[in-house]
Amino acid sequence: MNRPAAFLADPPQSPAVTAAYEGDVTSDGYVNNLTRVWCWRPDVLESFQAVRADLLAGSGLSPREVAVMVAATAAARDDAYCALAWGARLAELSDEATAARVLRGADADLSARENALAAWSRQVVRDPNATTESDVQRLRDAGLDDQEIFEATTWIAFRLAFATVNDALGAAPDPQLVEKAPRLVREAVTFGRPVGVHAAAAAGEAV
Repeated sequence: MNRPAAFLADPPQSPAVTAAYEGDVTSDGYVNNLTRVWCWRPDVLESFQAVRADLLAGSGLSPREVAVMVAATAAARDDAYCALAWGARLAELSDEATAARVLRGADADLSARENALAAWSRQVVRDPNATTESDVQRLRDAGLDDQEIFEATTWIAFRLAFATVNDALGAAPDPQLVEKAPRLVREAVTFGRPVGVHAAAAAGEAV
């Protein structure tokens, strides 16, 4: 039997849970700790993933801009899990030094749009009630239109919701995720929950 992935026990097996686990194994080679948590309601996980995908479908935001936003959001939120995953993703789309700098809050090497999105991400995380019309205008001045600003803000909010569930219920970063992350990204993630031990034991077990 697999050890619990977080503060909750593993959910009972069902066709939906098995499908989610098998999807992780196909894409990542192991079952993610966060998937074990979310699979207490695999229907909610699937719906949430679908809504996020719909948000970006047809959006003018580039994959690299999305990665910049998530890395900045995760770091501002002290969320190690998403910071490692999306820091690695940003490193693939740029380089590991750029990704590490975004995680540390340094955006000098980013484009004007990316710089504005990173700053907006951190601002939304820290105090959404403190934003002003001038802050939104700075996004426009960087080249974002109002639909992209809505999409970016909603994406940040979705990421915050996702991270809140993971962190509150104790889903720690998977050892495999840490091993795959570039060295500079790993070194930049000095916050959040420590690496979990459960996925390593479970990785070779049948799902």
